[in-house]
Amino acid sequence: MKTEGYSIKDLETLSGIKAHTIRIWEKRYDLLKPERTDTNIRYYTDNDLKRMLNVSLLVRNGYKISKVAGWEDEKIKGTVIDVAKNKKTEQSYVEQLLLHMVNFDNIGFQTLVNEIIEKFGIEEAMQGVFFGLFERIGTYWQVGSIFPAQEHYVSNIIRQKVIAAIDSLGLNNERDKSILFYLPDNELHELSLLFYSYLAAKSGYNVIYLGQFVPFADLEKMKSHIQIEYIFTAFISSINKEELEHYLANLKEVYQHQKVFITGWQVRELEPKLPRNFKAVKDYREFKRFIG
Repeated sequence: MKTEGYSIKDLETLSGIKAHTIRIWEKRYDLLKPERTDTNIRYYTDNDLKRMLNVSLLVRNGYKISKVAGWEDEKIKGTVIDVAKNKKTEQSYVEQLLLHMVNFDNIGFQTLVNEIIEKFGIEEAMQGVFFGLFERIGTYWQVGSIFPAQEHYVSNIIRQKVIAAIDSLGLNNERDKSILFYLPDNELHELSLLFYSYLAAKSGYNVIYLGQFVPFADLEKMKSHIQIEYIFTAFISSINKEELEHYLANLKEVYQHQKVFITGWQVRELEPKLPRNFKAVKDYREFKRFIG
């Protein structure tokens, strides 16, 4: 959490409630009591943030702020739990997971992850809930409201679930075609790559998974060691458009006759010019159509 406290803009970003509305709730209902620095700047504590997250969840689920604002924290938390038991939309799952993360509720987080996978299956859970969760975590990163360890903790739990799903498929190669999955040597975030490798393995492809930080020289060597029909990579970490397009051009020189799939935040944001044999993947359903 932020040691210097949160601004009202931070609370707006994290809770989804407009700063103007938060101020009204403070004045009218005494919802929060911000503290002040030595220079008279208002700031909010970790407890304020948790209260705001809980209250915003209840308000979005039909509770009146005039009623909720007068409740003690324990009653608010208990009502949030009751709502969580009955309200099972994808968005509500994301909010519940975030609350477990913020409160360091390890058992609650893992139990809910298992419930989501059991309800939706790993594919729908990843696309409909877990990817949305990581988008929200990205927002938390922007305002410095989580420790790096929290993000790593959450990522590794989901990562373990995807690996377990991959292991459950066994080695049943039906199509005798290979897909090489890797991340460039500046990329750490492999969760989406793992998920797409699961989809390929489920469709019967021979999956060659190299993971993170793969030097370009290794990609060149791979070509002479194994027959590869498809390449899949992702770009999440910061990169400028020119650098990204240069990398893709170099990759095309190595794999001129293979189909290359790319995905990730930077691909969506920068919209780089793609070589003819490249395809930007928007979501998992689209990828399944390509390899189906």
